[in-house]
Amino acid sequence: MSARPGPPHLRDVLLALPVGLLVLVSLRVAGQWGSGDGPGSRWGPAGDGGPGGGPWSWVSATVPDGWAYLLAGLAVLAVALRRWPIPAFALAICSTSLFLALGNPFGPILVTVLVSAFALARRAPLPRSAIAAGIGILLLLAHALVAASPIAALTALVSALPVSAWVVVPYCVGLARRLTLEARSRQRDERERTALDAERLRLASEVHDVVGHGLAAIQMQADIALHIAERRPEQAREALQVISRASAEALAELRATLAAVAPEAASTDSHAPTPGIDRLEALCGRMREAGIDVELQLTGERRPVAPAVDVAGYRIVQESLTNVVKHAAERRATVHLTFREQEIELSVTNAAPHLAEFRDGFGIAGIRRRTADVGGSVEIGADDGTFSVHAVLPG
Repeated sequence: MSARPGPPHLRDVLLALPVGLLVLVSLRVAGQWGSGDGPGSRWGPAGDGGPGGGPWSWVSATVPDGWAYLLAGLAVLAVALRRWPIPAFALAICSTSLFLALGNPFGPILVTVLVSAFALARRAPLPRSAIAAGIGILLLLAHALVAASPIAALTALVSALPVSAWVVVPYCVGLARRLTLEARSRQRDERERTALDAERLRLASEVHDVVGHGLAAIQMQADIALHIAERRPEQAREALQVISRASAEALAELRATLAAVAPEAASTDSHAPTPGIDRLEALCGRMREAGIDVELQLTGERRPVAPAVDVAGYRIVQESLTNVVKHAAERRATVHLTFREQEIELSVTNAAPHLAEFRDGFGIAGIRRRTADVGGSVEIGADDGTFSVHAVLPG
């Protein structure tokens, strides 16, 4: 939706000034030539004793009078009112047509029609601007019908047809410019929407990994506590302590994740460390507390990696272990991390549940997206009773 037009812009007024000066000079010149002794005709060549006339001449059979200057001034005013394209175009067309119908010469006054037609195509809605342009062409040619006889009027109309180019050409140029800018605007909006959707998906994936991991551990320990609360209260107390630590760590990590989106809204006294490969030991330790037997195997010499790869590696292992808690046939998993010269290899394996097929959920889709975002590759699936997530990340 376009904004409501305000007062004329200074640049519109500044454009109208040289156009008005050009029109004024042309009227003065036409007045001097038209006051000669030659009989000059409005629609045809002049007699032997006078200057030439016709639709492409600045020579007039009459000397421009006060009405000519008034109509020329109104046409120039239309240039300054380009912010209202349809009224400005109507003013320019009507003033110019009356100006020519009174026997005044063709000339720079048509520049006002050119500028107004361009503004009409650029600023007015397409259906209305096209209708206005068509009516404008008819009005601009109407001055030719003031000839004395039908035959002379028809001849004058045919000879005046090229004048319609002062509307057609700038209108087509303005329309092409408008369509180009609108296409660029749509492409820019589409890129912004795509970036926003990608950011929303990234944030949703981060929150899913953090919250899902914490809730899975909490649910497992809560089930244990409920099962042994009466028979072994001390072990139930330990389960509750694990629940307390898991919930506190999940909340701290969630705050750190949301702080990247709204830093001003984040708490300043509780920030979790940035997720990374160096924190895999702590992650596996929390999973052991939650009741999952996790074996972590490290191969190769550790080295710093890109921040995006560092976070992606941590999240891939985190989501894989969360799936072990929720879906694995046994509470046991193996995490293998290998550092190579130019890549990092991650694998998480566990006993697969007895299901006919596996379907990608939000977590698996997140693993695939994270791997693709950093330019890596991942293979996920079950084979011989073992479910594995195997990712290779650039390192």
